[in-house]
Amino acid sequence: MSVSHGVGAFPSPPGGFAPAPVQSTRRNTELALIVAAIGVTTVSLMLVEVSMEQALTLDLLKYGVTFAALFLAAHLAVRRFAKYADPLLLPIVALLNGLGLVLIHRLDLSDQENARYMGLPPPSPDATQQVLWTALGIALFIVVLVFLHDYRLLARFSYTLGLIGLIALAIPALLPSSFSEVNGAKIWIRLPGFSIQPGEFAKILLIIFFASVLVAKRDLFTTAGKHFLGMDFPRARDLGPILAAWIISIGVMVFEKDLGTSLLLFTTVLVMLYIATERVGWLIIGFSLLAVGFYAAYQMFGHVRVRVETWLDPLADYNNTGYQISQSLFGLATGGVAGTGLGSGRPGQVPFAKTDFIVAAIGEELGLIGLAAILLLFLILVVRGMRTALAVRDSFGKLLAAGLSFTLAVQLFVVVGGVTKLIPLTGLTTPFVSYGGSSLLANYLLLALLMKISHAARQPAIPRKKAPTPIAEAKTEMMGRE
Repeated sequence: MSVSHGVGAFPSPPGGFAPAPVQSTRRNTELALIVAAIGVTTVSLMLVEVSMEQALTLDLLKYGVTFAALFLAAHLAVRRFAKYADPLLLPIVALLNGLGLVLIHRLDLSDQENARYMGLPPPSPDATQQVLWTALGIALFIVVLVFLHDYRLLARFSYTLGLIGLIALAIPALLPSSFSEVNGAKIWIRLPGFSIQPGEFAKILLIIFFASVLVAKRDLFTTAGKHFLGMDFPRARDLGPILAAWIISIGVMVFEKDLGTSLLLFTTVLVMLYIATERVGWLIIGFSLLAVGFYAAYQMFGHVRVRVETWLDPLADYNNTGYQISQSLFGLATGGVAGTGLGSGRPGQVPFAKTDFIVAAIGEELGLIGLAAILLLFLILVVRGMRTALAVRDSFGKLLAAGLSFTLAVQLFVVVGGVTKLIPLTGLTTPFVSYGGSSLLANYLLLALLMKISHAARQPAIPRKKAPTPIAEAKTEMMGRE
């Protein structure tokens, strides 16, 4: 018996068809890049110690081995729970975090040298605390990878997460200054032996909330309103979300004296709204509201006026409000194009060099070349995040990935702009580089969410099994007799 083939049937080649190629997960590429990041960090630590201590100490072994173990553990978690994620995200963060650790260790050695010169006991090293916060951040990163099986579940709890974010953002403003204010900004929750900056986590929760709302109510926001100068503007009754974001941002700026978080929140929400609607009218309305809000705050509140006046002429009050930005500019000028070299500059002359002004330390010791290289790393990180937003299949994932990526870009712009006197100082820290526990934990949470979305975007589509045809509907064939 033989089955007769229909006319034009494609014959099978000898040995049958080859199976479809298996899509590469690129995890080995990620591992190689992480090893390279560990190598750069270790060599940089050696250069710092040789330059400042003229010897290699046990700190090199302690920091180097711990750093390597932490990121290899993170890689193993990605290999197991997000194996299709973008292979560049984690290595870039590893290199940024490592270079931040190098600079913090370098500033620790400078502080110890100054303490010996003044006859004071040496302060405890902040690099040790930074390693501890990095370990907690990577632990949170792994927990999210393991237990968040589908990031789309976050959309179900978006209103709850948004409420938690608002409460976290408002708590420092409601607390007495003794429990919330540091260096003039009421953005902390300070307890004995413990302090946290809830705004770092609130921004992520609010991004999740706005991504969910914009997806659910997209038709409302895209409804045509006024048509003016070739652009569609929304109807007045549809301005609720952007007005809410504006009120929150102005409230943060006024009551918590935090220009950076205010600008970061509003700009991120505004860009997410534009991505969801593709209407330029939203951008014009949003930036107009922002300009009005900042102008009113400048006229009404002294701390905003001081920030702006210091930005316009920092040398006018050099010994007081202008000292920090002036020292930052002097350090950047000293570094020039190639920098003074690790351990050979004087970045400790800039107040808060480990936190708000670590970019100035980078510019002084690594020069314009080193600073541009670090900015390029951030650019690649943001671009890969945006690429994830383009590749993922669902609208919530697109908006969430775009919002998380853009908030990194805005934060970096605000930090570098403030340090270089492009915009007024804001007090934000450089993601993954600056010293600080709240910032590291929040940014590793952000990275974990991006990795889960990237995994979903790059994961091969699972083919659906075709249901068997009922016997009553099965087609018959003519069989020939041999």
